[in-house]
Parts: sequence; C-alpha cells; structure tokens
Amino acid sequence: MLYCELGSATARLTEPELRQALFAALDRLGPRRRVLVVPPDFTRFHSQAGLLTRLVYEYYGPRLVDVLPALGTHSPMTPQQIAEMYAGVPPELFRVHNWRTGVVTIGEVPAEFVRQVSEGAVDFAWPAQLARLIWEGNHDLVLSIGQVVPHEVIGMASYNKNLFVGTGGAEGINKSHFIGAAYGMERMMGRADTPVRRILDYASEHFLKHLPVVYIHTVVSRGEDGRLHIRGLFISDDRSGFEKAAALSLRVNFEMVDEPLRKVVVYLDPAEFKSTWLGNKSIYRTRMAMADGGELIVLAPGLREFGEDPEIDRLIRKYGYRGTPATLRAVREQPELQANLSAAAHLIHGSSEGRFRIIYCPGHLSRREIEGVGFEYADLNTMLQRYPPDRLRDGWNTLPDGEKVFFISNPALGLWAWRGRFA
Repeated sequence: MLYCELGSATARLTEPELRQALFAALDRLGPRRRVLVVPPDFTRFHSQAGLLTRLVYEYYGPRLVDVLPALGTHSPMTPQQIAEMYAGVPPELFRVHNWRTGVVTIGEVPAEFVRQVSEGAVDFAWPAQLARLIWEGNHDLVLSIGQVVPHEVIGMASYNKNLFVGTGGAEGINKSHFIGAAYGMERMMGRADTPVRRILDYASEHFLKHLPVVYIHTVVSRGEDGRLHIRGLFISDDRSGFEKAAALSLRVNFEMVDEPLRKVVVYLDPAEFKSTWLGNKSIYRTRMAMADGGELIVLAPGLREFGEDPEIDRLIRKYGYRGTPATLRAVREQPELQANLSAAAHLIHGSSEGRFRIIYCPGHLSRREIEGVGFEYADLNTMLQRYPPDRLRDGWNTLPDGEKVFFISNPALGLWAWRGRFA
C-alpha cells in the first residue's frame, strides 16, 4: 500500500512539509509499541535520513526502541558521526550491524531463478540474509529509510536492498555484488528493474511477507543554487513507493550529456569519502559519460584506505583494479576471491577497462599505493590549485587558460551518461 506520494522534479520539500506527510502516513499505520528504524550510515549523509529518523523519534518517542544503521560491509558509525547525522535521536538507541556474525539466513533464492534473471552470467543460489535484530527483535514496525539514487550494484538504491544488503550477511552481500558486476553495471545503473533487484524482490515476496516492514524513500538532488533539495518523499509497505521514487530520481539524478566527456574532475568530500570502496563512485557514476581516451581526475583529500574492511583492503591492494577479464580469471584461480565476491565485484566496478585514464589525488595514500592498484597518481595540492573545487560549478567550466573541464562536486548524488551510449 502507498501511504505517501509527495514531491516533483522541482519540489523543495521543507521540514514542516516532511513532518506533516510522515506523521499522516504513520497515523494510517495505527498504534505501534516497538519500533525499529533501519536508516543508512554516514556514507549516505545527504539522504536526509537523519532528519526523517529524528521526526520518527519525535512521533513515537519511547516506542522507538532500536536504530540499526544499514552498514553493509562499511565501518561502524562513530559517536561523532551519529551525533552529526542523527542529532536529536538518543545515541543509546543505536545498534551496530555485524555482517559476519549478526545475521540469520531466512531463505534461499534458487539457482535456476538467479541464472535466469542474470541471463546466465552466474549460476548459484542466493542466500537471503538479514540482521538478527530485524528477524528476531519482536518489533511491531520496521521502518526502512533510504534515498533512491542510481546505484552500481543494483540499478537504483534503497527499498529492500537496505535490508538484504545493508543489514545482510557476508555471503549474501558478496554474491549480490558479483551478480551485478558479472551481468554488467552499465546495463543496470539508473534502472529499477534489474537482475539483482528481481532476486531481492523474490526474497521479499517469499521470506519477508510476515514482517511489518514499511519503506520510507527520499529523492534528493542539487539545485541550480548549488544547494541540496529534497525532491520527493514516498512511503509504502510494498514496491509502489520505490517505483515512484525511482522514476523521480531518474529525472533529477540522471544527467545526459550531448557528447562524451574528455576531461572530468570529481571532488570527494573528506567527511564522506575515506576509501576507494566508496570514492570509486567517481568512476561508477561517470563511466557511461566518459570519452574513450578521456581523463578522470579524482580529488580525494580524505582518502586513506582502499577497503572499509581490513580484509577487503588487503584484497584490493593485492589484485588491483585490472579490469573484468583479469578479475574473473583471478576469481576462477584464487579461493580467497571466491570467498569474497563483493571485493571481486568492486575490482570490476573500479576499472575503466582500459577505456579512459583514472588519476587519483589522495590526501593520505602514497604514489606507490595508488599506482599499485592500477590507478595513475597526481599530487593533491597541485591539482587543488589547478582545479579548486570551491571555485568550480557543477557541469562545464572554462579555466583561465582556456581548458574546459566537467566538474562534479559529489558523485554520490547522480549518474552521468552520454546519450549515444545509454540505451
């Protein structure tokens, strides 16, 4: 059932408007005594989930008993991050998702179904895994809060991905990432109907029907004034809210360019991007717009590691971003990659397949480390002087010496494609 449909491509929803719409939807759900909120972690700071979680707490008060950030394989939120993103929500309500030990397998999507929807890209069953707190917490309402935006693993983020991946287990996360990579992320990004989504929908339909899950989706984009605006709020207990949010996100988060981009400069906010695991959104989200032989410059002042997880960091350093054929060969030959398919998928996502140059400008990693994983290196301070992010505007810029560059201030907020490449 769709409980809320609010917004448009030009909307700028205010906090009072969000409060009124959210409270009206919660009123329709009826009284609840034990509420669990599953919002994103700090890597989705701009989702406005912090504001919505605070409003949920304002509505339910002590009936909100648990807040479980959907970490996936990310590092747990620090007390400082919780205080910044979820100001006004008691910190003692927050729980940490342990994707290795804190999960339960609630069912299995058959290998035949996975093979069919992936068009033969993979041939294995997919385990539907979920945080034990969600499955066994005896809540009478689970509110999954997330931002719908183009995504490299599943096409469009949020909805049941927030549960099955955000609070899933190692095997489920690994396999879901690998399915998308093997199928081809350029065939999926910006689409609501993808092989990975169909697999998660199968799991929802067969294994989650009895849980009182309601999905709260935002759509956020940057306006011409350079500020972030909430374009939409959609609330439902089924797929309908996600579909409406995805349609709006495609309008406001997807930028078509008329010609391939030969030089792109992406800035990674140091508060949000400390690893290439996250920072490679600069690659994922621009690859369909990049010209063959083009140049992608990534300004990454906060970059200090490759993986959010120590083991994934080790695997990235060992195998590097070498492209699909080399990665698939390594998966066939190396048991440690077979056991960590999300890392293998990430290595595919982070390569240009030799089609364009990727030049990383890190704040805390050395030239040797950057070049060791297959990227080119450039000095951050030199590049910040050449391409000062506070003086560039999103889109085309012409520098004093006549050089034209396409600037992106936050790759997590959109998807860019050349019209001739996106079908």
